[in-house]
Amino acid sequence: MSGHSKWHNIQAKKGKADAARGKIFTKLGRELLVAVKEGGPDPSANSKLRDVIAKCKTNNMPNDTINNAIKKASGEGNTANYEELTYEGYGPSGVAVIVEASTDNKNRTAADVRHVFDKAGGNLGTTGCVSYMFNKKGVIVIEKETTQMNEDELMMIALEAGAEDFQSQEEVYEIITEPSEFSSVREKLEEAGLTFLEAEVQMVPTTTVVLDEKGIEKMERLIERLEELDDVMNVYHNWEE
Repeated sequence: MSGHSKWHNIQAKKGKADAARGKIFTKLGRELLVAVKEGGPDPSANSKLRDVIAKCKTNNMPNDTINNAIKKASGEGNTANYEELTYEGYGPSGVAVIVEASTDNKNRTAADVRHVFDKAGGNLGTTGCVSYMFNKKGVIVIEKETTQMNEDELMMIALEAGAEDFQSQEEVYEIITEPSEFSSVREKLEEAGLTFLEAEVQMVPTTTVVLDEKGIEKMERLIERLEELDDVMNVYHNWEE
């Protein structure tokens, strides 16, 4: 459904994630803080927190680190206040880009994001300029080598749990859900003993753009610089990687 083959090289993706682990953990800690502030520190009563915890686990964040972040977020002395913002714009060759940020200083974040777009030869647009090219979906990715289940068994569990779509790709299974069904589908799969390479609600492109070699270099640079910003949580695009 997503239309882009981002899972064709799992080891390269894992290596890149490992290299950026410290920064990823810092950002996940902020997501935990926001979830706790919104719905409290008890995961059983806070579905957003449950989903962020699942995302932390797919990024190999240790349980102690997760629990400490939740305790810190729920402590009386914690007055940190973050606002979640979304920016939309165009990258090289008109690639649609959505940037999700969490910030305690809107002016700083907007200036930083705009600067990165400008440097990469893209431009920041207005709200709604590209979001119509995406659908919000739950995305669960399972590496084939991590499960003994065959494709039919796994597909049946996913669809019976409420998944909208199931795809078998070269190295992974990709399960798509409506955002409202994401938590329940993820939990059913967890109960079946499955572990995830990725599990979160994302903006999935409805159409994709193919770039030439020069465009690929520019796009990779744009994504890398956006992800380096402390306030940027997620970057979505419709480039067919």
